[in-house]
Amino acid sequence: MDSLPPNLTRAAAAEGRQAWLAALPKMIRHARERWSLTVGAPFRPGGQTAWVAPARDAAGADLVLKVAWPHPEAAHEADGLRAWAGHGAVRLHGAHDFGPAQALLLERCRPGTGLSARPGPEQDAVIAALLRRLWIEPPADHPFASLQHMCQRWADEAAQIAPNTPDPGLTRAGLALFRELPATAGRQVLLATDLHAGNVLAATREPWLVIDPKPHVGDPAYDPLQHMLNCEDRLHADPRGLARRMAGLTGLDPGRVRAWLFARCVQESAGCPALAGVARRLAV
Repeated sequence: MDSLPPNLTRAAAAEGRQAWLAALPKMIRHARERWSLTVGAPFRPGGQTAWVAPARDAAGADLVLKVAWPHPEAAHEADGLRAWAGHGAVRLHGAHDFGPAQALLLERCRPGTGLSARPGPEQDAVIAALLRRLWIEPPADHPFASLQHMCQRWADEAAQIAPNTPDPGLTRAGLALFRELPATAGRQVLLATDLHAGNVLAATREPWLVIDPKPHVGDPAYDPLQHMLNCEDRLHADPRGLARRMAGLTGLDPGRVRAWLFARCVQESAGCPALAGVARRLAV
């Protein structure tokens, strides 16, 4: 599960992506010229929100060029990578905003195999260890949006669909909680928000490194959610057990992680109706 930001309507997303695709060749050329790059065939030629390819600079450094479609959730990826400075995440070698696209020059992970190829329990342990490293105090005068603001926008969009859901009462309760939880956090940290096994690659400098974060500031108990949503079999078979396991591995309050998982399943259920069933099990 690695979808477009929920706050983007289908029409707006389609229009924005078409404009990005039209500008992409020019932006790639500008990035190549700016950093004197030799660029290979892309890893993601038709990605939803980014074009990513191997590259080498004039000194022969082994890098990755990422040309991304700007959207609110990923607006400060470069700032997040600077703040983490290679501790658990890929290093940032350069960044430039071209307007229609943002270009990032990143450390290349080798061998670059995805964590998603490993068994679920191993994924849990790696994700949890990475999260605990990424949860740093936000830098002074940071540019990052708040988790509370993001959740409010996502809940507002989901609420527009709520009257048509099979269980509107459950939807109202879940969305209310989705709005409330960010404000009751015991601490505020720098979050990845989109960390799952598909965004973790095997590397030489460290065993595993995070790619493609969408940094925000807020409650750390939110951050295991994207991983859990991607553990589909275990999520549907035993959502409480999965939440309890991730809470234990990350040192978080199990009840709070479970509450977040319930609220997020409700919020996502408009686009993925099967998650409504998970939410009902978590609500008992």
